[in-house]
Amino acid sequence: MRRRLQHPARLVPLAFLGAVVIGTLLMMLPGARVEPGGAPFVTALFTATSAVCVTGLAVVDTATYWTGFGQVLLTVLTQIGGFGIMAMATLLALLVSQRLGLRSRLMAQAEDSSLKLGDVRSVLGRIALTMAGFEITIAVIVGGRFWLGYDYPLGKAAWYGLFHAVQAFNNAGFALFSDSLVGFVDDAWICLPLTIGVIAGSIGFPVLFELFREIGRPSTWSTHTRLTVFGGIVLLFFGFFSLLGLEWNNPDTLGPLGVGEKMLAAFFQDAMTRSGGFNTVDVGAFHSETLAVSTGLMFIGGGSASTAGGIKLTTFFLLAFVILAELRGEPDVVIGKRRIAESTQRQAITVALLGVGLVAAGTFALLEATGDVSFEAAVFEVTSAFATVGLSTGITPSLPTTGQLILVVLMFIGRVGTIAVGSAIALNTQRRLYRYAEERPIVG
Repeated sequence: MRRRLQHPARLVPLAFLGAVVIGTLLMMLPGARVEPGGAPFVTALFTATSAVCVTGLAVVDTATYWTGFGQVLLTVLTQIGGFGIMAMATLLALLVSQRLGLRSRLMAQAEDSSLKLGDVRSVLGRIALTMAGFEITIAVIVGGRFWLGYDYPLGKAAWYGLFHAVQAFNNAGFALFSDSLVGFVDDAWICLPLTIGVIAGSIGFPVLFELFREIGRPSTWSTHTRLTVFGGIVLLFFGFFSLLGLEWNNPDTLGPLGVGEKMLAAFFQDAMTRSGGFNTVDVGAFHSETLAVSTGLMFIGGGSASTAGGIKLTTFFLLAFVILAELRGEPDVVIGKRRIAESTQRQAITVALLGVGLVAAGTFALLEATGDVSFEAAVFEVTSAFATVGLSTGITPSLPTTGQLILVVLMFIGRVGTIAVGSAIALNTQRRLYRYAEERPIVG
């Protein structure tokens, strides 16, 4: 039993489960809640899970329900969850790479030989420094804006800047305002730093580190970095123009804003679907088409080994190349003069289909538990929980206890499941010394 529990694929869920349990107990302390008495168990569990899994969904108003102590707990849990996700995912990726055969490792060496399993302390230190650098920079800019632009007292401005900076880089999305960031829809000094933080956090440490080293030489980037960076840019543009066009005249979202303000709001909201969770317009007032586009973007998510959720950019675009190769009748899937291993293709298909199945099952369960929630709202909320995004149409606080517990399970599985399943598949890959006769069933 001890040996089984020490397996990396099992250790990750146990570590996050432990953090959720401790976080729940702390959030239930009387000092964490504004009103007398501690928070109810389900409220504390939902909040702690959302924080540790860096989701940002909430069943209560963060600004008025939790005391300063409770908000600090929320920040610490988010930071622990974000650092743990990036650290564990990165180290598991290194562990998986060490399990490759000699031939595969020699081929991969041309891609990226900068990180080795023996450099664990160095890797963790770089992750911590990277997170601190981004968060402090964002906190200074946003806090300075609250202080100089909105006349907040210096201490309050600094706290607000730090809180939202931590939420942004860790892709959580809790806010100290009852309407999230709707009141700052036209303030670029608030929106843009937080957007940059969300994007940076959603890229993933391996990609960030490679970009720091090779920013001016994209021809030397690994296939993973190319898929993450260029794929992320494609989805950013697609989401931006889709949201801008669909919501341009919506009187409840972008309609009342000026042209520049519409572009800022559309860009901000588009970036939040990557896994950010903040909102500067009312998501519940989106057109059905916008909700559909946002749901798709949330399902895809951000980069691997990042604080973002979803099936990940590399999975989505790798499958796109698989489809393209099949349509062309090509025997191999090639990306940037690199042939993609069949085992990697199977892993991508597995992760994507498991994600689809989980969202479908979660939607069915939520509809059964509530009965009066529309299908599109249920799909959006379930996808937001699974992809650890945190955007909501506003139905989460009014869900019955069963519905909220369904979202808790989805947040946990969606967060640690992608890491655990991905590593388990890679670590358990075995080679048979024989092959069966081939047969081709009819497909399509």
